[in-house]
Amino acid sequence: MIANSASTSEMSELLRKYYPQLAERGLQEEIIQVGKLLFFKAGETIIDFGSYVKIIPLLLEGSIKVTREGEEGQELFLYFLQPGEACTMSFTCCLMNKKSQIHAIAEEDTLLIGIPTRHMDDWMTRYQSWKNFVMLSYDNRMLEMVKTIDSIAFQKMDERLLQYLHRKSEVTNSKELNATHQEIAYDLNASREAISRLLKQLEKEGYVKLGRNKIELLANNN
Repeated sequence: MIANSASTSEMSELLRKYYPQLAERGLQEEIIQVGKLLFFKAGETIIDFGSYVKIIPLLLEGSIKVTREGEEGQELFLYFLQPGEACTMSFTCCLMNKKSQIHAIAEEDTLLIGIPTRHMDDWMTRYQSWKNFVMLSYDNRMLEMVKTIDSIAFQKMDERLLQYLHRKSEVTNSKELNATHQEIAYDLNASREAISRLLKQLEKEGYVKLGRNKIELLANNN
């Protein structure tokens, strides 16, 4: 993690560009005053399992993958975050002052504004636009997690895999995905052997092209 220095005008411009819904002037001024511009390289941990959440990340560039740890230590993919979005699981941990049950990792090089968690509760009562933003974020993430649960319950693994690849492509804005078979297996709570077999099958069917730690989604997959 690297803290980037930015002028007040630069921070204000980024905030208006990616979070126009946080329109109250007093709120914008406080975010600029207390927030820090943070840069994470791809693969770096932003929020770790079992740690107390210290910042609320407002994503500006890049993408974040959020996973949950199971009782036996396995990871399960929950959702991706894109610029203009926030991690509601960090809101929950912040408001309840409990340790994180999620792992948030930079899916690609990522720039965000880190808001100290002590401001969360105060802004909920003082700024309507912040309260609305938090509630809408909860709603969006809840819908996405319901989709994840539905995919586990009702979809075959090859369908889940293809849906996961499409979502990963969407958030990174690239048809060429950097991922090992083992990483995908962790995210989908499957064995590496099963993922490798399914990827080879998808390649035969013309959905993907496989390379060394790379997967390319083909045009005829749309």
